[in-house]
Amino acid sequence: MTTMIDIAERQQEQRLVDYRVEHGIAFIELDNPPANTYTYDLMQQLDQAIVQARFDDDVYVLVVSGHGDRFFSAGANIPMMQRVTPRFLYQFSLYANETLNRLEHTPKLTIAALNGHTVGGGLEMALACDVRLAKQGAGRIGLPEVNLGVLPGLGGTQRLAKVVGKAGDRNDGEGRDILGGPREGARTRQRNPPGSGIPRSGRAVRAAVLPAP
Repeated sequence: MTTMIDIAERQQEQRLVDYRVEHGIAFIELDNPPANTYTYDLMQQLDQAIVQARFDDDVYVLVVSGHGDRFFSAGANIPMMQRVTPRFLYQFSLYANETLNRLEHTPKLTIAALNGHTVGGGLEMALACDVRLAKQGAGRIGLPEVNLGVLPGLGGTQRLAKVVGKAGDRNDGEGRDILGGPREGARTRQRNPPGSGIPRSGRAVRAAVLPAP
């Protein structure tokens, strides 16, 4: 068990968040395969990207997405959590909350481009954005930790209630409750029929937020 990230590991720190600016849009891409889970280093880099976009007068919109087509983010990195102390986890949770609060209160438009499964802390990150744009068939969207008797630790339950309402429809569109697993007897409802403008791929999600040439 360690109380801080190993020095050797930090010296070999890899880029876990890709940051680029195109046409006034700051693209912030989580890149920690296979599920784009967040570690202390990834959260640090995300925080730095948010601040960089805030200070850039040529940036008007922030778009957060996950690398690849399978995951936006599956939340916290379990191997990292298993090898640190409870004290470190407490500090890490505080820091992650501060980062998402900074994202939520950024005085520029923030968009979560859901290019794949968005669960646990991944959904909490998406809920901190102003807008959530998902490709068609993006996969699971929810807070499955409640099935384990664990409360979402990064403001997910509070922000979710603001987004869908306390008595809102919790169906993720595929017959599943976003606060748990499949809803018994639930029927899938196609809220947005094909051709209604929902992006069909991660690349299409990116195209949807870029201005026409």
